[in-house]
Amino acid sequence: MQGNMSKTGPGKLALGPTRPMETSVDYTAKLDDAIQKLHDEGRYRTFIDIERRNGNFPHAVWTRPDGSEQDITVWCGNDYLGMGQHPVVLEAMHEAIKSTGAGSGGTRNISGTTVYHKKLEAELADLHGKEASLLFTSAYIANDATLSTLPKLFPGLIIYSDALNHASMIEGVRRNGGAKRIFRHNDVAHLRELLEADDPAAPKLIAFESIYSMDGDFGPIEEICDLADEFGALTYIDEVHAVGMYGPRGGGVTERDRLAHRIDIINGTLAKAYGVMGGYIAASEKMCDAIRSYAPGFIFTTSLPPAVAAGAAASVAYLKTAPELRERHQTQASILKLRLKGMGLPIIDHGSHIVPVIVGNPVHTKKLSDMLLESFGIYVQPINFPTVPRGTERLRFTPSPVHGPDEMNRLVQAMDELWSHCALNRAELAG
Repeated sequence: MQGNMSKTGPGKLALGPTRPMETSVDYTAKLDDAIQKLHDEGRYRTFIDIERRNGNFPHAVWTRPDGSEQDITVWCGNDYLGMGQHPVVLEAMHEAIKSTGAGSGGTRNISGTTVYHKKLEAELADLHGKEASLLFTSAYIANDATLSTLPKLFPGLIIYSDALNHASMIEGVRRNGGAKRIFRHNDVAHLRELLEADDPAAPKLIAFESIYSMDGDFGPIEEICDLADEFGALTYIDEVHAVGMYGPRGGGVTERDRLAHRIDIINGTLAKAYGVMGGYIAASEKMCDAIRSYAPGFIFTTSLPPAVAAGAAASVAYLKTAPELRERHQTQASILKLRLKGMGLPIIDHGSHIVPVIVGNPVHTKKLSDMLLESFGIYVQPINFPTVPRGTERLRFTPSPVHGPDEMNRLVQAMDELWSHCALNRAELAG
């Protein structure tokens, strides 16, 4: 109860006017300081207004701050295969909107479970050869909700997490309140040391990724599975940058390497190769049922709109039978890396589809990004700390089957010109 209380009669109190509490904290100044720090370090992020034109991606229209428009080519999108504009996906979404309307109407526990959600979960379970799958609104939420819930299901659980795991995995592990061990990136020997040091009877889980998105390197899946078998640990893999793009049917690197059956929980996204939105886990029926029943991130979140689920299901089903798209995508990535390497640009190449060009300075990275956009109509966002370590700031290009020879030529020529203009080092990094 606020206000000054005064007696108005026997046993009675009246509320008088309140006086604002005095404080010495200048909250606006604190916000100014926090934002200015990012500007000073050269890593303040600027977002631009883009309008994708259906059927014309990767071309888009940029609305400048002054209201004028400029045609641009997007080189940093995660719609890896162009499925965000595929007729199969759009038709499924239109049909679902006509049939059901816009929203799902609630959480999955109330009224948000529809035939579209169940169909999508069936497609995903089939994709990974698992008994079941569970949808979330994003892969970030899927990682966070699942990893933070597992210790409730396995008391005393120890999670062994790769040092370069995605922020969503780190957050889930941090929030779960259980024991955690961080092993050096892709260092199987270090992981073994950590496993050997812990109680053999304790429940264990190893969390890692199939493709690490900043350097584009692959996780040692088979070696980690061998350790998991030896030490009786569960396995959890993030296939976000691989689903739809690797494997005969797009099941990811685990499908390509015939290792999916050795992974207990597979995390994936519907917002990259599948061109829509959402995330999921695929696992045993009991595992999905337990996460569904215990994870607040699932229980208390409104489900995906039916149209989104319908579009995603159509995309997953289509890509199971479209290996040619995956082949064209890998070819495009290989060509771009080869051409940039030929100019001596510092490329990291681990054989995946991701093309990082290291600049090594946040100010220079931002300047390159701005010049590519302003002078050449090429849009690629700078990637700085904390997404990558300081000193490894970069531009990360994501070529796709819908980037044609003309777009590739313009990008390569622009990078060559600007690299010379900015007097940047052309010494190659080891891949």
